[in-house]
Amino acid sequence: AYELPEETTEEELVSLVEQLNMSRDVHGILVQLPLPKHINEDKIIKAIAPEKDVDGFHPQSVGALSIGQPGFVSCTPAGIIQLLKRSGIEIDGKACVVVGRSNIVGKPMALLLLRENGTVTVCHSHTKDLKEVCKRADILVAAIGKPKFFNHEYVKEGAVVIDVGIHRNEQNKLCGDVDYEDVLPLVSAITPVPGGVGPMTIAMLMYNCVQAAEMEIC
Repeated sequence: AYELPEETTEEELVSLVEQLNMSRDVHGILVQLPLPKHINEDKIIKAIAPEKDVDGFHPQSVGALSIGQPGFVSCTPAGIIQLLKRSGIEIDGKACVVVGRSNIVGKPMALLLLRENGTVTVCHSHTKDLKEVCKRADILVAAIGKPKFFNHEYVKEGAVVIDVGIHRNEQNKLCGDVDYEDVLPLVSAITPVPGGVGPMTIAMLMYNCVQAAEMEIC
């Protein structure tokens, strides 16, 4: 791991990424986001070789996902799919609502659910009647970055709720985008915060790193 000072220039960071691209000892490259304001995030992501893009953020990785081609998939959405499958939750034909359209979670999440034959709706800050849309969801993915935003008014009985948010409340305790205690009596399954989506994100990052190493061997 390379821990760089905040004053590191964009040129220095690009140079390091390019060195790691060339190194046969490095199979995966992850640049921790967000970056300081003087560094162009998009430029850094594009500097990473797609075959080492274990975060799945490079435009080539995203493009491959959108057309169903092999490539690295963003770790949090990939982890959520694994979490659903390994919990025996059917995605095929289900009404799936993703709240949030970020490049890291919302958009790739929608594409992965679509790949699994879910019927997908993506909601965002301009969505009208958000509560009504969410209440139609068999699978609700909350990824808007607002603590305890989703209460029982957003969730239908028997729904599966995936909470991607992580925050600290007034008591400095971790919480998610979902009001867990309020929603719990309604749902058939729900991910806790902490201990739900987070560990799956790390697991998928490790999975991507292994895949990258195996591709190098081949």
